[in-house]
Amino acid sequence: MNTRQSRIILASSSPYRKELLNRILDDFEVLSPEIDETPFPDEEPIELVARLAQQKALAVAVNHPDALVIGSDQVCVLNNQILGKPGTIDKAIEQLKACSGQTVTFYTSLCVTSARETAQNTTVVATKVRFRQLSDKEIINYLEKEQPLDCAGSFKCEGLGIVLFEAIESKDPTALIGLPLIALVNRLREFGVELI
Repeated sequence: MNTRQSRIILASSSPYRKELLNRILDDFEVLSPEIDETPFPDEEPIELVARLAQQKALAVAVNHPDALVIGSDQVCVLNNQILGKPGTIDKAIEQLKACSGQTVTFYTSLCVTSARETAQNTTVVATKVRFRQLSDKEIINYLEKEQPLDCAGSFKCEGLGIVLFEAIESKDPTALIGLPLIALVNRLREFGVELI
């Protein structure tokens, strides 16, 4: 693939992924993939995020054969249960109370592909977040200030959410925000994309 003449498309509706990709790329497009994100029966979280990243990338790549497409997904797991985006304050309160004093694992997947690719190489980066013991007042105050209702786990680590944690363990700090840039840079370089 001649990347100098090809387009790069982020297959995502996430403003957080777009903002992260802007850190390393000036010229890319954003298209929202239309896929069913329902987990399969007995599907493990790592399998789910890997499959969804591939499906998102392929759903866009099939209609844009000249493009290099980036797909990504993320799940938040507490005690083997996936925590989705809360959507409401009540659900966010429930999630943060459950996370208080616990270690939560975020699995963030990445698939970079084109319509010409036959094999799908997908990376999954795990991030462990240890929450402090949170009081009800801290939870309410945090949610009122940041309104993280569109974020899995009910927080934004790039914002005030960092005050909720005791520790973060990850090979890639951007994975927790939603797009593992270290892994992405490596994949783009494999496709011949020069970033610096």
